[in-house]
This record gives sequence, structure tokens and C-alpha cells, in this order.
Amino acid sequence: MEQLDLSAMHRLAAEQGIEAETLDEALSQALRLAYLKTPKAAKHARVELDDRAGTFTIWAQDEIPVEPTEENPHPRPELGDEYDDTPTDFGRVAAATARQVISGLFRKAQDDKIFGAFSGQKGQIIAGVIQQNSRDSQNIHVAVGDVEAILPRREQVPGEVYRHGERIRVYVVNVARGLKGPEIIVSRSHPELVRKLFEREVPELASGAVSIMSIAREAGARTKIAVRANTPGINPKGALIGPSGNRVRAVMENLGEEKIDIVDWSNDPAKFVAAALSPAHVVEVHVVSEKSQTAIALIKEDQLSLAIGKEGQNARLAAKLTGWKIGIESVESQAAKSEVSREA
Repeated sequence: MEQLDLSAMHRLAAEQGIEAETLDEALSQALRLAYLKTPKAAKHARVELDDRAGTFTIWAQDEIPVEPTEENPHPRPELGDEYDDTPTDFGRVAAATARQVISGLFRKAQDDKIFGAFSGQKGQIIAGVIQQNSRDSQNIHVAVGDVEAILPRREQVPGEVYRHGERIRVYVVNVARGLKGPEIIVSRSHPELVRKLFEREVPELASGAVSIMSIAREAGARTKIAVRANTPGINPKGALIGPSGNRVRAVMENLGEEKIDIVDWSNDPAKFVAAALSPAHVVEVHVVSEKSQTAIALIKEDQLSLAIGKEGQNARLAAKLTGWKIGIESVESQAAKSEVSREA
């Protein structure tokens, strides 16, 4: 038998929410492995803990060879009676093993608490403080209380500057158990960040009177949002814009230089495509194929550049917002083509 202050260990474990049975099982396994590393250790051994006496004993069993028979030419050896094989100088090893076990259990308990707290935050926005980490130049670390979330390069907004000590709102993409504890991945570029920011500002979204039907985002540049009213008499675009534009302005303050277009959603593809191409005014939309979701928008010549947008951004976002392939043609060129066809 060797001394081990199990009562004190159980008290420490209880403070961290660790059950005595969990500690005893982990401690028994660790002490058995430590024993098996000692010289002349028996192959078969178990550890018995005595909580009251504050001791532990290693009970060992030796293998006894069994004579082979015709029916059993390769018999397994039998195990002899148990005997106390606790090494006499095992106290120091046992104390070090106990410290490692308790430290590991405490770390796991802390990780479980963090994982439990943040697993429910997946798909939500959280506020944190930017922490620059010289050892991790690719990612930005965001302190949320005592925990650091990771803002990977792929989830960062091009051109956005992250200054140490600044508060920032981020969208929780994933919470997983990593090799070094819980891994919380957050995003600044995810389209759902915009949705959640609006939900904070617009009571009609929380009540269900207004719904955001789709979002198309090029982070740092422009976002298009399609909305509809679920309650008669409500202007869905007006609800998101807010009195004097205060609601949309509050969202944009969290997004830096990013612009936001809010358009009316419609289950009529032609109407939806026309709305999605705003701020350009669309004269008419021809649905080429509903199956392949292809349409052509006719726009006056002086509105073409507005419809297409800088480097095609407006047209690209409109296609992403609607899910349709959108061809853009000027009314004038379409009329000229029709004239040529008639003459031919």
C-alpha cells in the first residue's frame, strides 16, 4: 500500500464539477500504466483505491503455463492468485501521476465548459476584442471573455484593417474540439453576419412580420438583400432602412465602407430580377427559361453601366441574389435588332 491524499483530490475535483468516480477511474488507469513501466512489473495488474484510508494498492497476477492437449494444442496461460505488488518506492511516481491526471481532468473540464458555452453560439454574432498574435500572422485572434476565437484569413474582409484592442462583431461559423481545446472559428465576410446585424436592429425581423429571403454579398464592397412582408400594411424595405435610415446606418457602421442595397423579393422571377438589378431602372424582363433559370433584362442605354456596376459587381450580385442567370441588353439595341429582323 502507498499513501495518496484522495480526499483532498476529490474536493479539488468537485470544485471543478468533476465526479469522484471519474477521477478515481482516470487515476487508477494512470497508476496502472506507471506500474507497468517499473522493472519486473507483472503483465496483469489492477489498482485498488481506498478513499477512507487515503491509500492505493496494486494487485498483480502471474501467468501460469497450461499443458497443451490434443483438443487444445495452444492453450492460453491461466492467471494465478492476486498479490500485493505495490513497489515500495512508488510514492513519488504516484504523486507525479496524480498531479498529471488532475491537471488533465481540470483542463478537459474547462474545455467542456467553453465548448458547451460556445456550441450554442454557432450561427450567431458575438462581440470581442482584436488580439494580434505575432506567432500567428495568418489569422486574427478575437478575445471573447477569457476565450480566443480565430478569424482565419479566408473569413476576413479584403482591405479591412484589424487593430489590436478594437472591439469587433463577428459571426460564429463553427465550434469544434481541436487538439489544443475548443476551436471557435468566426467570420467577418459571411453573408449571415449581415442578416444577424439587421436582426439586432429591426424588431419586425424578430417578430416575423418581415423576412430576409436571400442575401448576396461581396464582403467589403456591397451587399444585396431581398426582403418581403409577412404582415399586411408593412413596408419591408422601410422596416430595414428605419426612420431617417437609422437602422441600415447602424448595420453599415459595423461593416466599414460596405454598401447595402435592399430590394423587394417576389415569387415572380421577372419582378425579382428587375428589383435585384437596382439602382438601375429595368424596362422589361424576358424569362428565357424557368427550368434553367435564365432571363434577359432590357435596360435603357444610359442605365446600362449602373445595371452592370463597377467590374460587373451589380449584375453579379443580382444573379447571386436571385439564383438566375441574367443577361443584360439595352432597349435601343433590342429595338434595332427587331427592326433588322423585320426588314430581313
